Amino acid sequence: MTTRRDFIRTSSAAAAGSILSLDALASARKNVSPSDKIRVGAIGVNGQGFSDLESLLLNPEVDCIALCDVDRNVLNWRTDQLIKAKHPKPKLYVDYRRMLENKDIDAVIIGTPDHWHCLILVNSLEAGKHAYVEKPIANSIAEINIMQNAVKKHKKIVQVGQWQRSQPHFVDAIKYLQGGNLGRIRTCKAWSYVDWKTAVPKVADTPVPEGVDYDMWLGPAPKRPFNKNRFHYTFRWYWDYAGGLMTDWGVHLIDYILYGMNKSVPESVMAIGGKYAFPDDAMETPDTMTAVYDFKDFTMIWEHTIGIGNGNYGRAHGMSYIGENGTLVLDRNGWQVIPEKQRIPALPVQKNIGIGLDLHTKNFLDCMKNNTSDKLTASIDIGRKVALVANMGNIAFRTGEKVVWDNNKQQFSSAAANKYIVPEYHNGWELPKY
Repeated sequence: MTTRRDFIRTSSAAAAGSILSLDALASARKNVSPSDKIRVGAIGVNGQGFSDLESLLLNPEVDCIALCDVDRNVLNWRTDQLIKAKHPKPKLYVDYRRMLENKDIDAVIIGTPDHWHCLILVNSLEAGKHAYVEKPIANSIAEINIMQNAVKKHKKIVQVGQWQRSQPHFVDAIKYLQGGNLGRIRTCKAWSYVDWKTAVPKVADTPVPEGVDYDMWLGPAPKRPFNKNRFHYTFRWYWDYAGGLMTDWGVHLIDYILYGMNKSVPESVMAIGGKYAFPDDAMETPDTMTAVYDFKDFTMIWEHTIGIGNGNYGRAHGMSYIGENGTLVLDRNGWQVIPEKQRIPALPVQKNIGIGLDLHTKNFLDCMKNNTSDKLTASIDIGRKVALVANMGNIAFRTGEKVVWDNNKQQFSSAAANKYIVPEYHNGWELPKY
């Protein structure tokens, strides 16, 4: 059998979003017996959902037999890519519910905008499918609780796309941290400085583009005229569909603060910020924001800004654990330890090795094969914890209050904050009951 070493991708190829068309991989796929095949369908394939599919297809036992997207232009584009990469043409769907009726599908990838994650995951589980769902798992606190309950009921394998959990140097950094080397940690920071993003210019509403099922794209979100700023990639800057940088980058980075500190629920959070970089552009979510979380024995600070790339410690993104003996700084490029008054040895940058996404999807496959969720590196419980924390930060920002969370009651002490817990579904769609 050909090994995975034959299928290593370069970072440039991965960034380009194209599947490597390797004869060795095509040949290995043909040699897998039908009984060993894992048949995948992908829902939402314009962006990260297709990257997840690419990664899964590096494993010869995986076949993509279905693609679903509300934009037929995207469906045709991605189908062409698969065919050029020597994959059979998949069945194409615009309505994910029709795709879930396909009994040949073993697992689905959910790469849609955030406001769709809850419904699609619940429906996928009810249809008997395993699922790889992108982060954040949902756009509200009620939805993340529903998703967790549904996974427990249906007992399917669900991996959340927080792939840093599978990245070796992240794991090594946490082992060092939890070894106690830094002493007592008082403050943790996580940040994302996005210098590559600019303003989103305001544009007029237009007719729905040809080939797009816009009603299906809106789903449970409020009915609005079509505007290209609310569609495809830039959906993430609108509260109807997502939570801005807090739930985009923040979920990845805050996750590792929770993991490293072995914490899950803060007692309170307050947040400030606004549209300071581009006050007159089309975004709704803040381009600049700081949130402070109180975990009682330490404080976590999240900060993000758009249009600036010189973040903490000279890193555009990352996290730091500030202890009495030193500070551990970690990002996707590597990690290092900066000593406090030479109390511990300095540790130079330990560089990133390996492709975390590929390891993450491989972990998902292995757990499906063994029919056990015990070894998932980003289970629904992990996804729920960080989605809760990220949503709390956004709620504090939107209310302008310091919000205090009662974890037993699953609500805030503030009536204004509690209004954001349960989303209102529109257009005939109903919030699942679990």
